[in-house]
Amino acid sequence: MVKNAFISVISQEENRGSVEFQVVSFTNKIRRLTSHLEFHRKDYLSQRGLRKILGKRQRLLSYLAKKNKVRYKELISQLDIRELKTR
Repeated sequence: MVKNAFISVISQEENRGSVEFQVVSFTNKIRRLTSHLEFHRKDYLSQRGLRKILGKRQRLLSYLAKKNKVRYKELISQLDIRELKTR
């Protein structure tokens, strides 16, 4: 339940164009689509949408990691998602 509290706090105080807000909203969509796909395994359009959102979130996180490593680390720990793989 801590994740939901963080998400509601960030949506009230930050602007919707910030990288953090966009990553949080994508994470919400990803979690919702993942739970949907557990019941509807053959919903291929939702699987495609999930992959597109995952790619968008990955690009935003890599941008944030390049620009501000501290904000990136905070966001990763608060959302409880894995770090990006570095090449």
